[in-house]
Formats: sequence, C-alpha cells, structure tokens
Amino acid sequence: MVSNNTQTNITVGLQYRGVLELVLFSAPITVPCCVFLFINGIMLFTLRSKSVFRETSRYILLYNLLFADTVQMALAQLMYLLSACRVWLTYPVCGVITMFAVLTNDISPLTLGLMSLERYVAVCYPLRHATIITIRNTGVAIIAVWAFSSLNVLTRVLLLSEFPFEELESLQMKNLCSDIAMSLGPMSDHFDKAYACFLFLSAGVTITCSYIGVMIAARSASTNKASAHKTRNTLLLHLVQLCLSLLSTVNDPLIIAISKIVDRVSIFRIQSILYVCIILLPRCLSALIYGIRDQTIRPILMYHLCCRLKLPRLGSQPR
Repeated sequence: MVSNNTQTNITVGLQYRGVLELVLFSAPITVPCCVFLFINGIMLFTLRSKSVFRETSRYILLYNLLFADTVQMALAQLMYLLSACRVWLTYPVCGVITMFAVLTNDISPLTLGLMSLERYVAVCYPLRHATIITIRNTGVAIIAVWAFSSLNVLTRVLLLSEFPFEELESLQMKNLCSDIAMSLGPMSDHFDKAYACFLFLSAGVTITCSYIGVMIAARSASTNKASAHKTRNTLLLHLVQLCLSLLSTVNDPLIIAISKIVDRVSIFRIQSILYVCIILLPRCLSALIYGIRDQTIRPILMYHLCCRLKLPRLGSQPR
C-alpha cells in the first residue's frame, strides 16, 4: 500500500505542477496585456493634456474609442484570469462583469462608424466641416452611442429576468463566467445574434460608403489629393479594426466547440492563442495606429512614454 506521506507528496506535486503550468501559460498573456493597458492609459492622458485634442472632434472620438477599448481589455483580462484560475463566480457578479464588457464592446464599432463619417465630411465637404462636425454635435453623437449600447444591455437584463433563478439550489455558477454562460435562454441567444449582426452590418456599411465617397471625391480636381489618400488609408484601417472586432463574437462559441474534442490542457493553450488574436489584438490597434501615424499625437505620446524626458532630435548631438 502507498503510505500517506507518499500520497501527500504526489498531491502536492500535482498541485505544484498545475500552478507552474498556470503561471507559464498566463504570464506571456498577462504581461503584454499590462503593457498595452499602460500604453492605452498614456494615450488617454495624452488626448486630455492639450487643448488641441480636447477641442477637435476627431480626437474626441478617438478618446471615446480608446476609453472603451481600454475598459474592454481590462475586463477581458479579468475574465481570462478567472478562467485560467478556474474560479467559478455567482450569477450576479458574472452578470455585472459581462454587462460592462458587452457595453464597451458595442461602443467600438459604433465609434468607428462615427470616425469614418467625420473623415468623409472632412474630405468631401471641407468648407462645411467646421459647421457640421462641431464639438457639440460630437458630444451628442457620443451620448447617442452610449445610450444605444446601454439600451442593448438593458434589454439583455430584462431577458435574464425571465430565467427562473429561484428554482436554482444556489446562485453559484456551474460554468466559468463568460458572455455565453449568461445567455440563459433561447430568446437571449437569438437577441444577441440579431443585435450583433445589425451592429456590425451598420458599422460596416457606414465605413464602406465613406470609403467609396472619399474615392469618388479623390478624383475631383478641387479635392486635396494628399488628404484624400490619407483618409482612404485611415478608413481601410477602420474596416480592418471592425473585422477584428467582429471576430470577438465567435470567440466563446469556438472555445465551447473545441472543448468537446480536446483535453483541458490543450483547450487552455488554444484559448490563450485565440484570446491574443481575437480579443487582445483589436483593442491595441487604436493606440498603435494613431500613436504612430498621427503627426500631432506622436511627439506628445513619446514624450509621456519616455517619462517626460526631452529626447534629442535625429541628427543632433546631445549636449
């Protein structure tokens, strides 16, 4: 017979192996996420540090997009760590987390649509841009985006209220917290799919039509060719961001389908890869794209990233 000490050593060894495996797989995901959260935070601070950013509609919309992406990234990382550590939450706690995640996830495609319209007006109607795209109109549009997204969350809460929670033995969840785990009925599932289709289809049509309008305007002799070319590239990047955001809607169903045919260790590895490619990457693009491409943001962003050190210009010798 195996002694109690031997059994204890085996149990401790298995627990140590599980903890070590968790750290090895979670650290390469958590560290880059913390880095991008730091960059996004510096970017948000940068966009509030100068009056030119606070008084320009394009940068106000960018701030709204970055804020939603940053909150979404933080919530996604929280849910990832809870899943990696095999922590089962209660339905109320998971519901609050997922509802905030759904809210911020809806903000991104809607804001991308608004940013595309702003660029379309800037190129196609340059003389009327200042009167159409005002700070007041931008604020109203952002409020409308948050209100529309909040309406979706409220609808999901009302659909959840129809679930017979009182018949459950406990409010402790039997599955890991996720958006799919909170779809507790066929009506909820159908509404989520219909809303996602409407959201991304409307945003996709808006960006595509803006791109076509800019392409047509670029052929006009009165249009600034350089501005039209830059706007066209920006709209293409918006379309790529939208497609990557759309992929996030298939993350949970894909993991559930894969979990039925592979073991726990393999599904955790696949989940980590999908998390980086589908969830984390799209939320990092906004800061990278605008932080590098925008000539107004880039020097101020680098100034704050370098802890406000005055870097010597290229070609000059430091004193």
